[in-house]
Amino acid sequence: MHITFSDEELAFRDEVRSFFREELPEDIVEKQQQGVHLGREDQVRFQKAIFDRGWAGYNWPVEYGGTGWTAVQKYIFATEMADANAPVIIPFGLGMVGPVIYTFGNQAQKKRFLPDILESNVWWCQGYSEPGSGSDLASLKTRAELAGDHYIVNGTKTWTTLGQHADWIFCLVRTSTDVARRQEGISFLLIDMKTPGVTVTPIITIEGDHEINEVHFKDVAVPIENLVGEEGKGWTYGKVLLQHERAGTAGVAGTNYRLKKLRAQAARSVRGATPLVNDRNFMRRLAATEIELKALEFTELRTLAAVASGKAPGPESSILKLKGTELQQAVDELYVEAAGYYALPYVPDQYVLDFPIEDRVGEGAETKTSLRYFNFRKASIYGGSNEIQKNIVAKHVLGL
Repeated sequence: MHITFSDEELAFRDEVRSFFREELPEDIVEKQQQGVHLGREDQVRFQKAIFDRGWAGYNWPVEYGGTGWTAVQKYIFATEMADANAPVIIPFGLGMVGPVIYTFGNQAQKKRFLPDILESNVWWCQGYSEPGSGSDLASLKTRAELAGDHYIVNGTKTWTTLGQHADWIFCLVRTSTDVARRQEGISFLLIDMKTPGVTVTPIITIEGDHEINEVHFKDVAVPIENLVGEEGKGWTYGKVLLQHERAGTAGVAGTNYRLKKLRAQAARSVRGATPLVNDRNFMRRLAATEIELKALEFTELRTLAAVASGKAPGPESSILKLKGTELQQAVDELYVEAAGYYALPYVPDQYVLDFPIEDRVGEGAETKTSLRYFNFRKASIYGGSNEIQKNIVAKHVLGL
């Protein structure tokens, strides 16, 4: 693939680079440098800054407020955002439910929901997985029964990322059991989290963060106008959303940034230690990971080009998700090895870092590298487990 930038693309790159390096709120930049988690307010301020620049809908069609960028421009945007160590854009609104609404929703839903999604006025979360239905999502049991002009929803969704901040949740629910295939009878509903009967229970992750939740629905009344598309067609809409999610979870630009940072750190002597660049085994593993990432980068560019031409991400999104998450975990391992015994886990509230940022090998405090390692074991599971992605590739790419 030819990726030599034109003069116009180089000018665009300089514009994006200037924005991310010079115009982001200083307190958000500092928190990123320190490895501090951003709260809802910080995240929304960051995304609104992107919206104010006209870039929030970088993957959206122009008619719905998108940028109309080419695949190369999207690639440049993602790369510059990662290289500036800017926060990631929370995907649930802009990257997931937004595309489902503008593709399958009616005009009233587009008018009601899309502007607020684009401007980050509303925080969305995803209601797919259930306590007994994860990779086998077609076995979901959350029910939505029609009662006049409302659906009455009962059930539980789990692993709901950042659901504690959410104003709305998009859900796959079962509206019929009288079907020939389990994938039939599933519908796509938009639910206001303030509706009576919705409760959120925190799940504390292995590194001690409140990142995920269970969301419970008990006799929750959802207006019928919140049904996206046709009743019973939710599986089709959900697959399109998952293709966008899987393409996004590859995290190529972010992984590339982390590798470049690690290579730079490996060349330095930290606190008098021998530079890691002298460890041939470590550098061989680092180089092998860089080569695999470059191959994945070209696959991502091909996928971006397909999306730019009006297509939804196809089975390539499964390749991106599969290999992308494997490489994220490989980089996590390299960071833990580089940090050595400084990567020993700790209780964050009981630990005070006593050496400067430039002398750390890792992200934020060095000891956080192990916490990231533990947390991102999940990467090969969410968005559809990597085993499921292998089945999709075998069926739709290899024809097996």
